[in-house]
Amino acid sequence: MILGTWALGLALVAQTPAPRMDLASATAVGPAVADDPEVAKVLAPLADKIHASFGRVLGTSPNGIGKARTVGDNPLGFFLADVMREGATKVAKAEVRFAFTNTGGLRRNINPGDVKVQDIYEVLPFDNELVIAEYTGAEVIQIIKEGIQRRGGEPFSGARASVTGTPGHPVVSITWSDGTAIDPAATVMVATTDYLLANGDGTPTLKIGRNVQLTGQPVRQLVIDVCERLGKEHKPIQPEEGARYIYSPEIAAALKASTFKF
Repeated sequence: MILGTWALGLALVAQTPAPRMDLASATAVGPAVADDPEVAKVLAPLADKIHASFGRVLGTSPNGIGKARTVGDNPLGFFLADVMREGATKVAKAEVRFAFTNTGGLRRNINPGDVKVQDIYEVLPFDNELVIAEYTGAEVIQIIKEGIQRRGGEPFSGARASVTGTPGHPVVSITWSDGTAIDPAATVMVATTDYLLANGDGTPTLKIGRNVQLTGQPVRQLVIDVCERLGKEHKPIQPEEGARYIYSPEIAAALKASTFKF
């Protein structure tokens, strides 16, 4: 609620002439500083609407949805990746085979019980946009490997990854989620965020996506819409069941210690 209030307040205040910074004296901001009466006056008519919007219940998550608990286990990240792939498929009006996101963008868990708009804002505080790009199957495999190397497995949708054996002799199997082989030469559409496409965040292969489509869809709004749809259908807000990463104990230990390398 606070984020929404300040965002609207700043937008309105920005319409007034800016003060002369060279003539202004700095004031330390803290609990002892009273609210500015002029800003409070501007925000007052909007406060009830803002509070009602952010407090709106979308649906219920009986068990909550948490981030990574063990290496490769990230229910909240998988839920987000599924939402992204579904949303991208609707925009593209064609199959989006894979979606990839990052754990770093998830800033809190979804707690058990009612899920409100403000909860999704706290989980996803960044204004990331859903984008679609084309990659080869070999590049999808490399993206998954980079995510494993980076954080023990970043959240994705549409595939399965298994790394067994030992760090010295790993046995790697990366397939589509239905178990079929990924054709290294085939070109597929992949959903990710504008931030990851530009930055990579430890997965540099993401940055080479081709024929990029900017969807104009904020990832956070996609999650809000899916949660609201599930609520209206009286279905729980929860991730799809099933492991997406399978590691042998030796590989899991090496990933946790950040000593594993392909």
